[in-house]
Amino acid sequence: MFLLTEPAENDTNSSIDGTDPVPGYSFEMWEVLSMIDGKVAVAVVGCGGMGGGHAVAISTGSGQALWMTDGSKGRELEPGDTDLTKKMVLAGTFDVKEERQQWAKNQGFHTYESFEEILADETVDAVLVATPNDSHKELSIRAMRAGKHVLCEKPVMMNSSDLEDVMAVSTETGKVFYPRQNRRWDKDYLVMKKVYDEKLIGNVFHIESRYQGSRGIPGDWRGIKEKGGGMMFDWGVHLLDRLVLMVPEKIKKVYAKMTHVTNDEVDDGFFMNMVFESGITATVEVGTCNFITLPNWYMTGDQGTAVIADYKDEGRMVVLRSWEDKDATPILMGEGLSKTMAPRNADSVTELPLPYTSYDRNELYSNFCDVVQGKAEPVIKNEEALRVLRLMEAALESDEKGVVIDFE
Repeated sequence: MFLLTEPAENDTNSSIDGTDPVPGYSFEMWEVLSMIDGKVAVAVVGCGGMGGGHAVAISTGSGQALWMTDGSKGRELEPGDTDLTKKMVLAGTFDVKEERQQWAKNQGFHTYESFEEILADETVDAVLVATPNDSHKELSIRAMRAGKHVLCEKPVMMNSSDLEDVMAVSTETGKVFYPRQNRRWDKDYLVMKKVYDEKLIGNVFHIESRYQGSRGIPGDWRGIKEKGGGMMFDWGVHLLDRLVLMVPEKIKKVYAKMTHVTNDEVDDGFFMNMVFESGITATVEVGTCNFITLPNWYMTGDQGTAVIADYKDEGRMVVLRSWEDKDATPILMGEGLSKTMAPRNADSVTELPLPYTSYDRNELYSNFCDVVQGKAEPVIKNEEALRVLRLMEAALESDEKGVVIDFE
């Protein structure tokens, strides 16, 4: 997009006063180069829903697109958010579909005519890969060998072997390959991780993390196996990535069952159980045919329980005051009595809001830029993405064989 070329002799668009800010270059070219100076220039390949969102996020500096009926815009920055206009600039976009090319033009973005054109543009520092999963490997390797750094959508590869190949090329070329595991910055996750880390409900012994909807799989490539479709690849990669960061232990056992309620070709959901080395258990679940949903988060410890119902819920926790009050008056449950399941009296527990946590919602993009410029170590490491891919493979093997898998 921004290759330096001599202006045409009849170029009258040099500057407001008719003089070139730099001899030989037009005002617009100098304006663009000034914008790029000191920043990471990123070209987005794959300008569908995700790629288009990236383009808006980068071009506005907001880090997130808000989809509107008449177009799109960036969200408002909050205190603590990095203003990405200070770190990166959108060089342009490319998509194989003409309607997405036109959408990008309507947004005011520069559009490349091919992926090859992106690779040939010497002013592009990095390529953001936001294409269907089966093309991530080829595009990433080509980009790095053309001298570009890569920020890759999840799941970064179709399998762990492919990621090992890409990591080898990253080492060979000296170019950054960076997995985009953006759900590490979801507020609900960060809050529950704080509950876990600070033992606000005591020693946690069980965690449940799930997303459920009722619309089936979107009517695009996510329903096609050869494209890397299915909910394990689409959402499982996020939930597992967050869980293994929350519980920094080896995972000893894995058992999983894929569901095929609305789609025979790929999983439209799954149930997955894990046992960590310390004995902590976890359930990860994704569903697309759930008309009444279970909580997104449910965590229980020896001193309380924490829950978040959905993405709009601030959540709550109930904390025990004392284990001394163990006795209870029996309650009638159906056709029998029970003391075990009798609810606690209000004076033996305390209900509290979940803790506040502050964070930079744009840390992923910001850190990627810093890593590219040699200023920081990656927050998201390739080895972490590799472990998650292997965990997903263990889940798929468990489903195929109907057995518990010894993982680590």
